[in-house]
Amino acid sequence: MTTPAAPTAVPGTPGRVFVARLEGMAVFDPLGDQVGAVSDVVVVSGASATTSPRAVGLVVEVPGRRRVFVAMTRVTSIHPGQLIITGLVNLRRFEQRATETLVLGQLLGRRVRLREGGRQVVVQDVAIAPTRARQWRIEAVYVRPAERGGALPALGRLTRRTRTPGELLDHTAVDHLIPSAPDRVTTDLLASLEDLRPAEAAEAVMEMSAADRLLVCSALDVERLADVLEQLPESEQVEILANLRDDRAVEVLEAMQPDDAADLLGELGDERAESLLALMDPGEAEDVRRLLAYDADTAGGMMTTEPVILPAQATVAEALARVRRAELAPTLAIGVFVCRQPLETPTGRYLGMVHLQRMLREPPGTALGDIVDEDVEPLDPGDPLATITRHLATYDLISVPVVDAAGSLLGVVTVDDVLDHLLPDDWRSQDD
Repeated sequence: MTTPAAPTAVPGTPGRVFVARLEGMAVFDPLGDQVGAVSDVVVVSGASATTSPRAVGLVVEVPGRRRVFVAMTRVTSIHPGQLIITGLVNLRRFEQRATETLVLGQLLGRRVRLREGGRQVVVQDVAIAPTRARQWRIEAVYVRPAERGGALPALGRLTRRTRTPGELLDHTAVDHLIPSAPDRVTTDLLASLEDLRPAEAAEAVMEMSAADRLLVCSALDVERLADVLEQLPESEQVEILANLRDDRAVEVLEAMQPDDAADLLGELGDERAESLLALMDPGEAEDVRRLLAYDADTAGGMMTTEPVILPAQATVAEALARVRRAELAPTLAIGVFVCRQPLETPTGRYLGMVHLQRMLREPPGTALGDIVDEDVEPLDPGDPLATITRHLATYDLISVPVVDAAGSLLGVVTVDDVLDHLLPDDWRSQDD
């Protein structure tokens, strides 16, 4: 059986990827273990009429026929026949939101009109591509003329009798490509935040009225909202989280750094905080609960539980690949912490740290255990803020390990977390 010519996916990342080619593609973690297979791609409308719709995540079918959500920010590469993601997969069952559209399930095969001339066409495929801001957006649409008798089958389901030539068009050529969209007021507000950095977006959100602020935070995608929340004063964080539905609040907390999530939950009432923790992924909740056990102004209360941790036999090349990840905060990319198994906090025995500058001077095959710095004294989780600041200044560090009495690495305190505790509570709202 032959099919008409169709656009070919450009393999690898970055580059244009046609969504129909992703259906059933195997999804692997960084260690090469298969997580599942791509079931669909989730897209949402752009913030304005001229902004392309954004692909926010994948629906991945994991063992047990459970469909789960994986954010596009977790995708590290796409090659023929395989897609690689980073991080742990949240196994909570995927539930589609009102503003979300499934490309394979709802968009392909849909009749739409072209902006010029109003000709009716049927969507056969869409091409997504990553932007410099690490967002994936619909870049082009592959369409065929709508024929009498109903919509054409989606790409990959074409029959021999379907020989109508297709067209690859820019997304702006199609009117109302994505059927669901926020209302106009929300769209305009979202457009004002589109190209801002998280800190700038947070400032813009603070200048909005309380009603507009909640409107925007309800419409922002989870990863973006988490980034913005981390830059807001605690009072605004609490106000926003308190007005979110439980399922959305949980997703936001899981997307935040564990220490930021713990700080936010610590400001909520005990009943509300406990109800949200109970709904979170057990692994994520465990990290946050451990942080909540410490006073906020101690090393244990300020640390993040997700630094880059590798075994002594790992090589410089492996370490550089880990710290090169775009989603890793610069303060955590400055070094690698070497430990015995297990490599998730709390780890096995902490051996020392390897600084990025040292790794850049060594051959790629050098084992981390051969260049580990054992001279940096780790902090105790109960150490107060004054001890932490002296420690960072003494060793000229950006981040410092926190180790318990058994010698296990619990987490890392970074200089930005220390600054948040040293600056006045309202420093974000103060004029220059």
